[in-house]
Amino acid sequence: MTAAATWLSQTRATPLRPQQWWVLTTRLIAPSMRTGEVLTSVLAPVTFTASFFIPLKTIMTVIGTGFSSYAQYMMPLVILQAAAFTAVSAAFRAATDSVAGLNRRFGSMPIGPLVPVTARLAGSVFRLIIALISGLICGYVIGFRFYLSPAHTVGFVLFSVLVGIALIWGGDVIGTLSHNPEATAQALVLPPLILGMLSTGIAPADQFPEWVQPFVRNQPVSQWAIALRALAGDKGPNAGEVTWSLMGPPLVWALGYLATSVLLSMRLSSRRA
Repeated sequence: MTAAATWLSQTRATPLRPQQWWVLTTRLIAPSMRTGEVLTSVLAPVTFTASFFIPLKTIMTVIGTGFSSYAQYMMPLVILQAAAFTAVSAAFRAATDSVAGLNRRFGSMPIGPLVPVTARLAGSVFRLIIALISGLICGYVIGFRFYLSPAHTVGFVLFSVLVGIALIWGGDVIGTLSHNPEATAQALVLPPLILGMLSTGIAPADQFPEWVQPFVRNQPVSQWAIALRALAGDKGPNAGEVTWSLMGPPLVWALGYLATSVLLSMRLSSRRA
């Protein structure tokens, strides 16, 4: 055997993680444009906006929310529901890959443990961005506006993306553990709807029965809605001031949920065949 042949036999190909990630990401993004997933991401915020705003606008205008309009008060809930809907889709995709045996197949290949997970995450974030854009357009149609500085507007978008990524990563973990994509998607639809209806995203906490007000006020959807309202602002002073005392609990909920999901995802990835 020549020296060159010996060198080649002892040299192992080094997998390019970014290239692997890109290939797996395009595997998810390109088909989504043909199968209608992108269209669903556009239509979901439209549905949420119509479902919350049309039936409740007159009632909440009479009862009062302390805001210049119900659209200004309600819009964060539309954003959060759009993010939750994207997370349900992420769980369905992860469960489908798990049932189809793709996770086992990736485990037998020289692919980084987190490459498939982050690729699925990137595909879901792509749909999340589309859903957020659609939601903001719907908000502007019904009267929602940004009243503060461009930095606050950027903060609104970044915080929405942070919450969306946290929910998506959690959905991916649940889907990976599941063996039934349809049942997983159906089961995950209910918690966001329940938390959304029992939150300050839809009405102030003092308009709920007294016994449930502590839960309504402190659960994550309410805290995230409070943060988004403060970042969007309002004509009056009731949107709240963007301070650490106001933003702290929402950030703790988002970062805590994200950290838990990442740790569980890393543990699942390390146990691949």
